[in-house]
Amino acid sequence: MEVLVLILVLALAAANGANDVPKGVATLAGAGVTRIRTAILWGTVATAVGCLVSLTLASKMTALFSKGIVSAAPTPAFAVAVLVGTVFWVILATILKLPVSTTHALVGALLGAGSLFAADAVQWNGLLGKVVQPLLLSILVAYAISAVLGVITRKVVATSAARKARAAEQAPDGGALATTVNVQEEVTRAQKAIGVGHWMTSGLASFARGMNDAPKIVAIGSFALVGGMTPTTLLLLVTVAMAVGGLVGGSRIADRLAYSVIKIPHVEGFTANLTTAALVGLGATLGLPMSTTQVSAGAISGIAANDLSRLNKKTVRDLLIAWLLTPPVGAAVAAGVYLLIA
Repeated sequence: MEVLVLILVLALAAANGANDVPKGVATLAGAGVTRIRTAILWGTVATAVGCLVSLTLASKMTALFSKGIVSAAPTPAFAVAVLVGTVFWVILATILKLPVSTTHALVGALLGAGSLFAADAVQWNGLLGKVVQPLLLSILVAYAISAVLGVITRKVVATSAARKARAAEQAPDGGALATTVNVQEEVTRAQKAIGVGHWMTSGLASFARGMNDAPKIVAIGSFALVGGMTPTTLLLLVTVAMAVGGLVGGSRIADRLAYSVIKIPHVEGFTANLTTAALVGLGATLGLPMSTTQVSAGAISGIAANDLSRLNKKTVRDLLIAWLLTPPVGAAVAAGVYLLIA
């Protein structure tokens, strides 16, 4: 049974990579900065680094998913049920090109199997503050921050462009051409700086995602370590599996987020990633299980600010339905599997 748990842990890590790696780098493709495959490769590398440092910087997250939701000592049957419930939904959602939350699926599976395995050990009292509130509030906070940053950025760019245009108009005839050239050079330098910043913030968002998700997966499989395997060894295996999943299957979700939610301008893609990196990184450090999916989608949607007509309503509807289904489907599958094998 321990070997089966390990296989399922690695399957979950691979499914997580396929569904989650694209979320930090989709704006690079959506803004036309680079191709989807290149963005996925960059996101995979940054995610792997985040995974490797997670045991040090995200120990609170590991503790939450080890004992904070179901406090009873897990059995192999319980672990298998939780993992199957989570893997089933994340893989199905990836096939359907739906960016869903591994965190939501995992919490749902823990509650579904936990209610049958040890109902008295389910920490219902702490669930609202430790899990539900961070998950729900993160969407609204991500949207708000991204919207504010987007408005500020657009005003700064517009003001700068107007100022430079006035300078060109007011220049003497002999210096008008030189002024225009200088303005063009300044714009080019600014665009290059934003481009570097966009790559950096997408990398930071992916780093934070790895730091946020790896501890959850390691926590579920850490009690069933095979042949003297240590948690650090398991983390390394999870990191590799997550990277493989991202490289093999990540383009499906990247395509959906990059092109189907909203048209992503270069500067606003930078601010959306900055928002995602800050919130997810903070959540991982404080042990608040934010969903990278919802933070990223909220930040990307926040580009629209109060102009909701810019959003693709069908895509937003599909995402909301998938998010609502994630916990109950994970819970139902996990409960069913537990009844079959316990």
